[in-house]
Amino acid sequence: MRAQTVRFLVGAFLTAASLFFVISPIVTSAEGDASVMLVDKGFVQAAVKGDAAAIGKMLDAEFTWTDAEGKTLTREEVLRAVPKDALGDESGVEVSERTYGQVGAVNVGSGKIHILRMWVQRASGWRLLVYHEVKQLEQPNTSPGSGVKDCENPCKMVPFKPANEAEQAIIASWQALETGVTAHSAEAWAPHIAEEFVQISSNSDHVISKAGRIETLNKQKASGVGSAPTPLVSAKMFDFDDAVIMTCLHQPYSGKPIHVSRLWIKRDGKWIMSISYQTAIQAAAAK
Repeated sequence: MRAQTVRFLVGAFLTAASLFFVISPIVTSAEGDASVMLVDKGFVQAAVKGDAAAIGKMLDAEFTWTDAEGKTLTREEVLRAVPKDALGDESGVEVSERTYGQVGAVNVGSGKIHILRMWVQRASGWRLLVYHEVKQLEQPNTSPGSGVKDCENPCKMVPFKPANEAEQAIIASWQALETGVTAHSAEAWAPHIAEEFVQISSNSDHVISKAGRIETLNKQKASGVGSAPTPLVSAKMFDFDDAVIMTCLHQPYSGKPIHVSRLWIKRDGKWIMSISYQTAIQAAAAK
């Protein structure tokens, strides 16, 4: 009976959406939400046309657009002059999507260019809250770590005041994982990270998975290099029950400031990180 129900839902949706794209079956897990993919496709088409009127109907009031150079625009700035999608009409790109309750995260990539779009469920439907581009390095980063061994910010304190228990728990989880990073302890870091975790950074030449990050921590442990994380300058959190979007500004111990978009999810009663996109702000002065 369940399989018949799924086939019926898929057939009904394909009838309405066949002019747009082919989708995978509707599922009840966090993967492949067809409604998010449909609205996301509409956004890409409107962006290609520079259709501010159509885009305006899709954007959340708190929307921000961060381009591959690290420049972040507000909703009003975007609607005055619609930026170009770094991947154009996104034909032939790799696309993945996971929905966590009221947040849908679309990851798009081609070569060294990656885009994260985080959609949030409002009373009026899905609205785009975060658009974040990353251009990865062409060659591997040869730096073994920050070179700093002591972590005060963010391990022990952060310039951010949680507004509720969820945000407080997220900060505690984040501080615990960053303390693990500083100590090169994969065992301390891993419990705060989702299995599907992905990190994409303009300071790296490849996509970083949970297993890949653990491998790096183990190498740093063997070498003894300092790897204290980048200090936090400021942050905002957007709460959607069991999913929280966190946008941040970080200032490395050396180099340009970094704009970061993270997604935290509550799983089995614990807050864990599932996504981290990081783009250096090229127009800013380096430290």
